[in-house]
Amino acid sequence: MKNWDTNRLDTKVDALLKDGRERGVFSGAAVGIYRFGTREVRTIQFTGTTRKDSHEKNISPHTLFDLASLTKPLCTALSIFFLIQQKEMQWDTKVFDILHFSCPPELRNITVDQLLSHSSGLLAYIPLYEKLPPIPDEGNKIKIIQAFLREKTAYVPESRCLYSDIGFMLLGSLVERINGEGLDIFFQREITGPLQLTESILFRPLSAQNRGSENIAATEFCPWRQKLIQGEVHDEHAWLMNGVAGHAGLFGTVGGVMQLCEHILHQWKERSVHPVLSASVLRKGMERKYQGQTWSRGFDTPSTHGSSAGSYFSKKSVGHLGFTGTSFWIDPEHDVVVVFLSNRIHPTRNNEKIKMFRPVLHNTIMEELLIKTPL
Repeated sequence: MKNWDTNRLDTKVDALLKDGRERGVFSGAAVGIYRFGTREVRTIQFTGTTRKDSHEKNISPHTLFDLASLTKPLCTALSIFFLIQQKEMQWDTKVFDILHFSCPPELRNITVDQLLSHSSGLLAYIPLYEKLPPIPDEGNKIKIIQAFLREKTAYVPESRCLYSDIGFMLLGSLVERINGEGLDIFFQREITGPLQLTESILFRPLSAQNRGSENIAATEFCPWRQKLIQGEVHDEHAWLMNGVAGHAGLFGTVGGVMQLCEHILHQWKERSVHPVLSASVLRKGMERKYQGQTWSRGFDTPSTHGSSAGSYFSKKSVGHLGFTGTSFWIDPEHDVVVVFLSNRIHPTRNNEKIKMFRPVLHNTIMEELLIKTPL
C-alpha cells in the first residue's frame, strides 16, 4: 500500500493548530489523521505547550492528554463488548442483578444496553463532589454512585436518550465486579495489551508511584482542589475515585488513540482480528439504537446539523467528545480516522472557543482527504 504525500494536508492542519493556539483555543494540541485505501494516509501534527507558564514543555507525539469522556467508548464500552463476547454478560443483562446497590424501583431492571446507549432514565449530571472533601479514596466510588442513585430518575427508560456520567460509572463498576480487579488492570490486559498500547493509552491512578507529569498537558486550575491539574484526572468524581472510573480517567497520546481507533475501524470492517474483540459484537455496538437519536452503544454519531465533526463524516461514523478538549471520529464509509487532543480547559473551563474550532478543523481535513486525495 502506497503512502500519499501529506505535505499539503500537513501544512493546512499545522496552520489551523497554530492559529488555534494563538487565539487561545488551547495551549497545546495534537491531531492524528488516518485514511485507509490504495494510497494510505497516516500523519500527526502538534503545536504549543503543556501549560502557560515557566514550567511549560513543548507538545510532542509522546505528550499525554487527559482524554476525559473518551474513556466511555475507548475503555468502558470496549470492555463491555469483550465481556459480551466472552459470554460473561449479555446486552439485556440487568445491571443490578450483578451490582448490589440500592436503587429506586424504576431503575431495578435497567440493562447494560440501556446504560451504553444513555437511555436508562438516569439523570445527566450533578456536582456531588462539592459535598465531599478533596481527598481521593477507594471508598468514594460507592459513596458517589449510591448518591447518584438516590436522585430521581430523569425520564422513563428508553423513552429518550440523555447523556449520563453515572451510567458509565455503573458500567465501569460492572466490569470490576465481574472480574474482581480494577478497570485499569482489566483494560490493560485485555484491550490495550494485545495491541501493544499500554504506554500510550492508560489510566494514571493517583496512588501510583513515580508520577512524572512534565510531558502531560495541564488542564484547569481547580478551585475545589486549589491547584493546577496536571498528570491527574480533571474530572472531579473520577479524581475522588483514585483516578480510575468508567466515565473518565483515561490518558493518551495522539498516536495511541489513533492506533486504537484504526484498529476499531479495521475490525469493524473485518480487515483485522483482535485476540478478544469480535467484529460482530463491535458492529452491533456501533449501530444507532434509536431513530432520531445520535447515540449508539458507548459511541456517539454525528448530529444532522452543527456537528463538531463538521459536514463530511458519513452518518455511519462514530466518535465521542471529551470535556477537556479531546475527540475522535471514525468513518467506515470513507475509511477515515481523525483524533484531536487538546487542553482547551487550561487554565479554565470557561474557555469555549473550541466549539467553533472543531468543525473547521474536521472540514479542512476531510476536504483534503475526500476531494483532493487520489484513491
